[in-house]
Amino acid sequence: MNSRRPFALLALAAALLLPANPAQAWGRLGHRLVADLAWDGMSPAARRQALVLLQGEPEPSLAGVASWADDLRASDPGLGRRSVRWHYVNVAENDCHYDAPRHCPGGNCVVGAIEAQTAILADPGRSRAERLQALKFVVHFIGDVHQPLHAAYARDKGGNTVQVNLDGKGSNLHALWDSGLLDAGGLDEAGWLARLRSTPQAVMPGAAPAAASWAEASCRVAMQPGFYPPRSRLGQDYVMRWTPVAEARLRDAGHHLAATLNQALAAR
Repeated sequence: MNSRRPFALLALAAALLLPANPAQAWGRLGHRLVADLAWDGMSPAARRQALVLLQGEPEPSLAGVASWADDLRASDPGLGRRSVRWHYVNVAENDCHYDAPRHCPGGNCVVGAIEAQTAILADPGRSRAERLQALKFVVHFIGDVHQPLHAAYARDKGGNTVQVNLDGKGSNLHALWDSGLLDAGGLDEAGWLARLRSTPQAVMPGAAPAAASWAEASCRVAMQPGFYPPRSRLGQDYVMRWTPVAEARLRDAGHHLAATLNQALAAR
């Protein structure tokens, strides 16, 4: 264990140097893990429908499209600009209580986007192209809403202006939660997936609750004492304390994504 610690520190320090965008959560690894976990919980019928929609994709799987919405900034700048506010909602200034008119005018927040895109996905009258795009958005946004800083404060841009320093390398709190905590574990996708699958699910099976409740739960995580570190210089104590919390959010995201897709793709 101790022999791996220097490598974990180096991995986290490297991750913290990466620039963070307020519309990006979990990084590619985290989004793929959410999608992988969701696939575990999907019904055979929902899996079949998802695979039909995903035919022709470079990697025709939920994990393969999990970061598509982040890639829009390069692949489709117009849609990327229109959808930038769909990745987050700021509710911390209001004690983590979501109010649609205040926090999501016009449906332009992650809660409204999940609701709208899920409705498109579930509508058999929509074209295959529309439903495929909706599937890609739903897979990504349900991952986003479970990242605590995607439902936290507007005033610090979801932790992007909160500077942190690990092992002499500076970045920000959003970058740490996007990928730094996962990278510090020193595991690849298969290793992380095995670890997450081995931990009991924190949420009960059944229908997916309202997306607003997921945002409020994420916000409450960000409001916990110590989430915002009292000092900018961080040590392994922060990584050790908060990595299990990040793991729990990923597991919950996978469960909620599976429940959402099971409903949206039922009997199609």
